[in-house]
Amino acid sequence: MPDSFFTHSPEWRWWIVFYFFIGGIAGGAFALSALLRLFGQPGDRPISRLGYFIAFPGSIISGLLLILDLKRPERFWHMLIQSETFRPAFKWWSPISVGSWGLLAFGFFSFLAFVGALAEIGWLPRGLSGLIQGSLGAVVNVLGGVSGFFLAGYTGVLLSTTNRPLWSDTVWLGLLFLVSGFSTGAALLLLLSWGRNTPTIRWLKELDTWTLVLELVVLVILLASVGTAVLRPVLFNAWGVLLLVGVVLVGILVPILLHFRPVLGRLTVPSAAVLVLVGGFILRVVMLLSSEAV
Repeated sequence: MPDSFFTHSPEWRWWIVFYFFIGGIAGGAFALSALLRLFGQPGDRPISRLGYFIAFPGSIISGLLLILDLKRPERFWHMLIQSETFRPAFKWWSPISVGSWGLLAFGFFSFLAFVGALAEIGWLPRGLSGLIQGSLGAVVNVLGGVSGFFLAGYTGVLLSTTNRPLWSDTVWLGLLFLVSGFSTGAALLLLLSWGRNTPTIRWLKELDTWTLVLELVVLVILLASVGTAVLRPVLFNAWGVLLLVGVVLVGILVPILLHFRPVLGRLTVPSAAVLVLVGGFILRVVMLLSSEAV
């Protein structure tokens, strides 16, 4: 039996579950919007703006959830600033410190893109639309897309650096959460775009389908890499049923089937999107709380 079975639980609960879920969606949505801006067509702009409108509020909510999870929420700034010198407290060897700064960077670039999107639709001075257009827009999208990519996968890497059952016994959690962030980000974009039938929507639906296939493959590899000594006490119970039914069946297989066979007519895409979001949330519940229960 691995030594990780004898470590103390970090006692992460629902605040962190929601942070993992919302942060993954925000990062995935921004990364997809950045791709549409950098490599897409002018007709892709409405969907890319929608991604910016998702990402910035998502970064704010993620930060608030992290603060609420602290035992002393009023000291959240200690993660970023040294209390003695008031200098930046970046600790490259600490996954939590790196994650805090990564979330801050994502919040900054998602804010710039959010402002640029509001300017593009005329809610702010038009000159600010340069934040997502031209050379400056390319910089914001590249750096914001990288930080969104980081945020979507970082939470899985953070779990892997702990010495807990399941989390520390596989190197695939980061990739699983990254792919899930892209699938849930695309699903929310599709859900909020219900009724549109544009090339961008069709591309996004196809992307989400193959992302779900990749997510299933990564999940199978992750479970195979853990080994039965860890897998049996962690997942061969109600958690395993929840993973199989809630994630694999409801959150992956059924949406893939709906994308290939639109049996529900105009309700097919939003129905599949809702199921993907449900599956993405359950995935984080199982991965976080099943180990916490040991």
